This record gives sequence, structure tokens and C-alpha cells, in this order.
Amino acid sequence: MVGKDHSPTLNSIIMVEDVLRKAKNPVKIAEIKRRLPKQINHYTLKRILEYLEESKKISFSLQGAYWRFEDGN
Repeated sequence: MVGKDHSPTLNSIIMVEDVLRKAKNPVKIAEIKRRLPKQINHYTLKRILEYLEESKKISFSLQGAYWRFEDGN
């Protein structure tokens, strides 16, 4: 687990979710950073990705992270 001094904000979590939800293919961490509308600390991004994986919203493959959560819309 990443240190507690890199607690993400709700806006940061939503930005990362949007990038992953819109991606047609798995996305590597460096590519997520490039696609974000604002810069985010590397450790904060890792913490967000850990949270999204634990909550079963994303999964990881050798190609990167991908969105797997179906919200019913």
C-alpha cells in the first residue's frame, strides 16, 4: 500500500475513472498520466488504481489497466 500522505481527492479519482472508462484498450500508467486533464502525483495515481482494483472497477493485464465495472447505464 502506498503511503497515507498521498490521499487522492474525489476529483482525482473521477479523472482517472473517466480515462479508464473511455479507453478502448488496456492503458499503462504512463499513458493514464498523459491522458489526464491535470497532472497527478505518481503515488497518488497508484493509490487510486489500488482503490479501483480493490473495488472491482478495474483489472490489470500485461497490457495495462482496463475498466470492467458495469454501472447499468
